[in-house]
Amino acid sequence: MTRVAVATQYGGPENATVIDQPTPEPGPGQVRVTVRAAAVNPIDYKVYSGLFGQNPDRLPIRLGFEAAGVIDAVGADVDGLAVGDEVIGHSIQGASAEQIVAPASSFVRKPANVGWEEAAGLLLVGTTAVHALTATDVKAGDTVLIHGAGGVGLAAIQLAVARGARAIVTASPSRHDDLRALGGEPVAYGDGLLDRVREIAPDGVDAAFDTVGSQEALDVSLALVADRDRIASIANFAGGAEAGIKILGGGPGADPGTEIRSAAKAELADLADAGRFKVIVDRTFPLADVADAHAYQASGHATGKVVLIP
Repeated sequence: MTRVAVATQYGGPENATVIDQPTPEPGPGQVRVTVRAAAVNPIDYKVYSGLFGQNPDRLPIRLGFEAAGVIDAVGADVDGLAVGDEVIGHSIQGASAEQIVAPASSFVRKPANVGWEEAAGLLLVGTTAVHALTATDVKAGDTVLIHGAGGVGLAAIQLAVARGARAIVTASPSRHDDLRALGGEPVAYGDGLLDRVREIAPDGVDAAFDTVGSQEALDVSLALVADRDRIASIANFAGGAEAGIKILGGGPGADPGTEIRSAAKAELADLADAGRFKVIVDRTFPLADVADAHAYQASGHATGKVVLIP
């Protein structure tokens, strides 16, 4: 048997718990991984919040989409991976567990210079940020405005700077020093944001990426960026669609960017191995405390990744 995190009912994080399930065996094209760390993301609790429906036949719902660990079994027809390899994986339904089985294609080798907790949180935020920067055509010499300094925002800052772009990011003043250390130029969100951005970017803003979904983020982006094809959001599905900007991710009508995200995994691992892309871990929780971990993630107070340790 293996311990897995599940939602037993629809609703809030209090419905997340840990149960025992039979230890899975890998089928053709699959590997089994003993999990060393599993990241928690906003999508984890959204799947049982009712946002995507409340089909009782889906319960209990296995939780988590990304993890890092060691391969302990390999199915038939798997090339390039073997028992004992250290890997990171995304997107894997049910990644918050002691052991997981998933297609070998979901995994890349864990960078040797990255710890387990950081590795577990590498791919979801990283691939989301790559998708956004690619969709908005951010390149060397551009100025991009990033709304929000959560996990995806932190990734977007670093990856924009790696492309040779200037990254302006909205955040509370208490976060500003940390954002400067990553290469970002922070501005405080709230009343007067538009004027503050114009003051530090008098030559204009070329692209904008919204990770928070607020009306302020949408209005300021529309005021600053002339080309709506260069504005993207992963959070404001209704308002963004109505405004004609790009909607990305797993929400209704959004572009999932499957090929872009898949292709980005190896690049992200290489950047992390070279020390050019860092995952900021805010807190870790034992797997048994999955409800507390989800509640903390949902609170909006996390300043980096939340990670479960089996």
